Amino acid sequence: MSLTVLRSLAECLTASDVGVSVSQKIWGLELDLAVANIMATIRLRRLLTSGSCLLRTKPSTIRHPPRCAPPQTTLISKTRLYSSTTVRRQAEAPDVFHSQIEDPNAASFLSSYKAPAPVPQTLTEKIIQKHSLGLPDGKYVQQSDYVTIAPHVVMTHDNSWPVALKFMSIGASKIHNPRQLVMTLDHDVQNKSEKNLKKYRQIEEFAKKQGVDFYPAGRGIGHQIMVEEGNMYGGIGCLGTAVVRTDAASIWATGRTWWQIPPIAKVTFSGVLPVGVTGKDVIVALCGLFNNDEVLNHAIEFTGSEQTMRSIPVDDRLAIANMTTEWGALSGLFPIDSVLQGWLRFKATEAAMYKSAGLTSSSTAYRFNHQRLDELFENQPSADRGAKYAKYLHLDLSTLSPYVSGPNSVKVATPLNELEAQDIKINKAYLVSCTNSRASDLAAAAKVFKDAAAANNGVIPKIPDHVNFYIAAASLPEQQAAEEQGDWQALLDAGAKALPSGCGPCIGLGTGLLEPGEVGISASNRNFKGRMGSTDAKAYLGSPEVVAASALQGKIAGPGWYERPASWTGIVRGEGDGVKEEDRMISIEDALERITAQADNLVEDGEKAIGARDAPAADEPSAALTDILPGFPAKVEGEIVWCEGDNINTDVIYPGKYTYQDDITPQKMAEVTASRSLDAVLKSIARKVQHDMGATKTT
Repeated sequence: MSLTVLRSLAECLTASDVGVSVSQKIWGLELDLAVANIMATIRLRRLLTSGSCLLRTKPSTIRHPPRCAPPQTTLISKTRLYSSTTVRRQAEAPDVFHSQIEDPNAASFLSSYKAPAPVPQTLTEKIIQKHSLGLPDGKYVQQSDYVTIAPHVVMTHDNSWPVALKFMSIGASKIHNPRQLVMTLDHDVQNKSEKNLKKYRQIEEFAKKQGVDFYPAGRGIGHQIMVEEGNMYGGIGCLGTAVVRTDAASIWATGRTWWQIPPIAKVTFSGVLPVGVTGKDVIVALCGLFNNDEVLNHAIEFTGSEQTMRSIPVDDRLAIANMTTEWGALSGLFPIDSVLQGWLRFKATEAAMYKSAGLTSSSTAYRFNHQRLDELFENQPSADRGAKYAKYLHLDLSTLSPYVSGPNSVKVATPLNELEAQDIKINKAYLVSCTNSRASDLAAAAKVFKDAAAANNGVIPKIPDHVNFYIAAASLPEQQAAEEQGDWQALLDAGAKALPSGCGPCIGLGTGLLEPGEVGISASNRNFKGRMGSTDAKAYLGSPEVVAASALQGKIAGPGWYERPASWTGIVRGEGDGVKEEDRMISIEDALERITAQADNLVEDGEKAIGARDAPAADEPSAALTDILPGFPAKVEGEIVWCEGDNINTDVIYPGKYTYQDDITPQKMAEVTASRSLDAVLKSIARKVQHDMGATKTT
């Protein structure tokens, strides 16, 4: 703790409160106690329960606090009080050390302190806490806990009919909570075969019978619809993660499922996004700069100063959160802040207008309305001070430039200017997918062509003959917005080819797939080998404006909107929070929080010691939070399947284009999985090894 903070604390403490380190025996433990810290904690709690004092420290002055006025609200708690999640720093405040312990009439500090969480929680843990069922009294969920949760919404898409078959196979006939479900048709929407259309009809009829929200083919991609109507959900402060079909069926039947809270990584952003750098550049850079599985199977929480987070609009947050899956994470969560509040308020007003005009369902207005938003932002959740994370990473956004991913891997990311110098010719460009085909993305792409037209006496430039440029909006409302702004037509006038709103090329389905030997660049999220077509093609990922500029120039290129500062020395990133110790400044709240945490840790250690000393020997193990079934058997037999390496991508596990062939046989599944995992050379080696072993099975 800095001397400045200690001096300010001294203004509220008597001289006798400050002492030297002594050794005392408490509860049988030999502990070194800092008397100043303990007494400061005691005095702080007295202040919190008896009134409020002004503790505001300026860089050059320390003001003596006035006498504490009688409280209008009394807070009594036997446990540590945590700052309300609604407390926000005032950007205009000149104080280096700012405290919100104001007079009782200011509804900032005392009124915002709530019943404390004895265990500081991350934002992820708080959301899980809210939706957990059957927790013991006083239980605060933490990383690695197994919990039973009731998700707010579960979305299924083209897989809805296979889920329905599983649902019916367990004897279920009625959806537990129809409002909990959303069904969309979005993946194979270009497939007009009778078999696919029959499946689509079955899904629609099932949804209608059960009273479930249903969105037909062409309405939009499910993940985008969820954002409009209800791992991308993290961009709007919702915890979203994937479930398999069996788990989805169980949620349909019971309204609940199980989840193990994963390790949680905190990614701290600093600086602000430069002009010409987008959220897509951020996540592409993260995937390439931290490409050693740093966040594999983690839940990510993105954080930063108010100024930093203001530079990341919601559409960019959606793109970042969307691609945390490709980074290896189970979820990607942004804070609930003023940027999100403005976006949600607009959506609520829009939903109300559409409802009054009969253009949207009542469920949409139910999910997006100002009353619900009032409740949310009155007690908006945020991570507690002192919350523990499994990993800490940081990235200075101001040092980023446009980035491109690939070829054929998100773990390979290269600054755009380096690829431009290589003169990489392309055959296809794609502005599609739930990652980057919203109205703002279409506008950015259209601006590339509009700028080129302005530089060409108003003549709209045409895409070269050897390039095919495909566009598909993330949803019908996003396309309509782009049409109203003239951006959709600008892209068509330049030669872009429109596809129906849906996944399409992103998952290797429909028109415009990459042929052998071709090179493509896409604004989507996955460029795995063979994902968008032939395994002999090369796929790159970039922002909408880079995709548009590449289509216009016939090679990987940018629009020239970014200018690297002369003082640039490299990207600032790494492990930790990115703040140098010599530059670290501590606020009064943080100082008091640290003192309180130290004292509480001492008390907790003492209580544990008493419990360990006095507790009678247990006759049997205590009950766990959740009963866990036995794991895999000690011995497993099966045919050898050779993989390319550790942490293989989903298309190596099972190719995307086969995902929605519901009648595929197990033998065919095994064939396509093995054939996509191995090239001819590796296959021959595998066969020779198996032959030399004299067996086709292993244990």
